[in-house]
Amino acid sequence: MEQRSVNTRLVWTVRIVLLVGFLAFWEGGVRAGILDPFFYSSPGQILTRLAQWTRDGSIFQHIGITLWEMMLGFTIGTLVGMVLGFIMARSAYLGAIFEPVMALFNAIPRLVLAPLFILWLGLGIGSKVVMSLALVVFVVFFATYTGIREVDPALIANARILGAGSNDLTRHVLIPSALSWIFSSLRTSVGFALIGAVVGEYLGSTRGVGYLVSFAESMFDAGGVFAGLVVMVIMAGGLDFLIGRVEARLTAWKPQHGR
Repeated sequence: MEQRSVNTRLVWTVRIVLLVGFLAFWEGGVRAGILDPFFYSSPGQILTRLAQWTRDGSIFQHIGITLWEMMLGFTIGTLVGMVLGFIMARSAYLGAIFEPVMALFNAIPRLVLAPLFILWLGLGIGSKVVMSLALVVFVVFFATYTGIREVDPALIANARILGAGSNDLTRHVLIPSALSWIFSSLRTSVGFALIGAVVGEYLGSTRGVGYLVSFAESMFDAGGVFAGLVVMVIMAGGLDFLIGRVEARLTAWKPQHGR
């Protein structure tokens, strides 16, 4: 079924209007005394705290540390998940044996494991990287596993008839066919990787965005907590945008909807 084109300008206009309306309602509620600024802060207080962090330069150091922890966990988790997913998808026996095991491990709440990671690896960068990795690897694994398994068998058979070897089949058929699944998982995983790093910092660290939120919470500073959340949202949005651009470049060969 042909899809109607979306007016991008209209979409962004509606988004901006909704955001401005929400912030205006929030600020107005605080000024009118409907909302207690001690518990809910206000957009003005949040902006003031962000400006303070920007002026003294501390926010950039904390963002850099969190990004480094997140990117390490995201990269390692993505590579491990893709390799394991591809191997198990290509082997019926390995898939039958280990796919239920991966599903069981995936059911374990990672937040419960965070204190163990800190106990095993300490308060340094290692525990944060492993926390991010643990959130990413299963998402990428199941996406890769499903994407490879969902490739049309007739397409594989036709490629073999045309003389494609194992490497050719992997490079020109399997991986391109699974790219949509993989990139879909990456756009989800980048948020999970950020969550893993921030949770690790929140539970035990002296630097990073998670530490900023934890410190503000300990000081009953609602404005600092919300300011930290704003920083995380901006980070996640920027990373999602970058992954979307990479996906558009690597999947430019695919037909678009409605064509």
